[in-house]
Amino acid sequence: MKRRTFITGTSVAAAWSALSLGGAQLASAATRDRALATTAARAVNTAGTTLEQVATPSGTGSYKRLTAGPGWPLVVRGELAAPGAGRDDRRTGLASFVQFSDLHLVDTESPVRFEFLAKYNDSAYRPQEALNARGVSALVERVNSLDGGPYTGMPFSMVMATGDNTDNHELAELDWYLTVMGGGRMAQSTGDPTRYEGVQNSGNSGFWNPEVAYADVYKAKGFPQIPGFLSAAGRPFDAPGLKTPWYTTVGNHDDSIEGSLPDFGLLNDLYTGGLKLEGCDDATAAQLMDSLRRDPAGAVLLLAKLLANGEAVRRVTPDERRHPFTLKEFAKAHLNPAVTGAGPFGHGFTSDMVGSGKLYYTFRISEKVVGISLDTTNQAGFADGSLGTAQLRWLEQQLKDHSGHWYDTNGNRVTGGSTDDVILVFSHHTSGSMGNLLPDPRNIFEKRHDGNELVALLQRYPNVVAWVNGHTHMNKITAHGHAVPERAFWEINTASHIDYPQHGRIIEIADNGDGTLSLFTTLIESSAPYTTDFGSTSDANLAALYRELSYNDPNGRVSALLGAGEDHNTELLITKPTR
Repeated sequence: MKRRTFITGTSVAAAWSALSLGGAQLASAATRDRALATTAARAVNTAGTTLEQVATPSGTGSYKRLTAGPGWPLVVRGELAAPGAGRDDRRTGLASFVQFSDLHLVDTESPVRFEFLAKYNDSAYRPQEALNARGVSALVERVNSLDGGPYTGMPFSMVMATGDNTDNHELAELDWYLTVMGGGRMAQSTGDPTRYEGVQNSGNSGFWNPEVAYADVYKAKGFPQIPGFLSAAGRPFDAPGLKTPWYTTVGNHDDSIEGSLPDFGLLNDLYTGGLKLEGCDDATAAQLMDSLRRDPAGAVLLLAKLLANGEAVRRVTPDERRHPFTLKEFAKAHLNPAVTGAGPFGHGFTSDMVGSGKLYYTFRISEKVVGISLDTTNQAGFADGSLGTAQLRWLEQQLKDHSGHWYDTNGNRVTGGSTDDVILVFSHHTSGSMGNLLPDPRNIFEKRHDGNELVALLQRYPNVVAWVNGHTHMNKITAHGHAVPERAFWEINTASHIDYPQHGRIIEIADNGDGTLSLFTTLIESSAPYTTDFGSTSDANLAALYRELSYNDPNGRVSALLGAGEDHNTELLITKPTR
């Protein structure tokens, strides 16, 4: 759909948002069609995005198949600045890029995955996870197929992956992440390359056993039997890699066990060894879950006891590729020239950062837009994050260097800064998930700072227009600073690519020529077909199954993670920063 004369009808899109549930249920086809027509008229090109079409469930059974449904229209959000008439005709693009988040390249055969704890932690096991690398590769293919942003038409200057790039900070997972992003031949498999050695052929009724007719709890909910599924999931395939430069931000799953347990090396032998615990009784599982959260040493002792005496212990092929990496090793791997691909060299990391372990940096997104990537992980454990004092001070200096003016802690206006840029901040954690103030082992005496402190700091710098993050696996866009335009910014939180809806997000920044900026956020799905074939194990069908299986999440989280219409395809208005 090509851009036509601007139709003044933002109220139509607003009505759509009010009448939709997660952007998927229509109050009326007429309302939907008017909103989509308005959206198409304002865009340069909607093809290949959720402005055009969206995966939509069909069927009446408990297991839902997916098909192509109507797209989601643009929702204009004017909480922070009023939308001016005629702005489309004056629009000048400043930047266009893509966000990936929570890719979770996962080793499903790892001995240090405790899938049987899924009843206490729903991320411990997902029926689609063996297809994860193919699904992420299909998202890369989608980005490669697009000419640029749907509203500015600008080619993408970069892709930013905002953390949890790996699932359990294993070397194999890191290799898969770098290969999926940069391109190359890979297989999502460890241990014996000729056979699958995980819970999905264990015969345990609590997991989906796809290759056999065994009546597990998933098949009772309509999950299919797919002969050859596991061997196909682990076979090599060619990942195309991004054609666009890409950057990495770190997340808690990139630096800890299962994203929440501090790694002091106590489980290294289990990671690379030949025993995998695939289940235990409910009382012991609850005890282990509690120990993982509160008593890491006690958890190790309990695991050792279960591995020595438990009934559901499986012998697997030992593999040194499962060895956990440190954050310094994570950054160093990005400096390998073999993974540079579309660039830049290091993908945000430098040799100095490898030496210091300070994995935060500033980079240029476009001529007038600068990005700041933070490290919000806390290696004391637990999933949530925070910032140390040194990084907070570093961030404030970066904000000063790139701002024409700011406000001190007393509210006084200060003029300065060597450049006057539009600033975007990137992190893994959100403002609401930065409450982990435990001392970080990397600097045990350094004070930690929560999301409220970071919000307060960003609101002192008018050049900050957005904070882009992940972690929650949810689409959510929040306006900060309604009362004072110069103290306002948007927080853009995007869903994961391990759980449904498996979105990426295009973000475009445009100058409206009237004292405001528009941030257009457009969700994209992978290039995988919507329809699936239970009789096929082709690469395309495996990527399609990855999406469909995730939709049928037995934990009932789909609606919450999907978000509402105002969290999907939006135009976010904000006052343009001025010197």
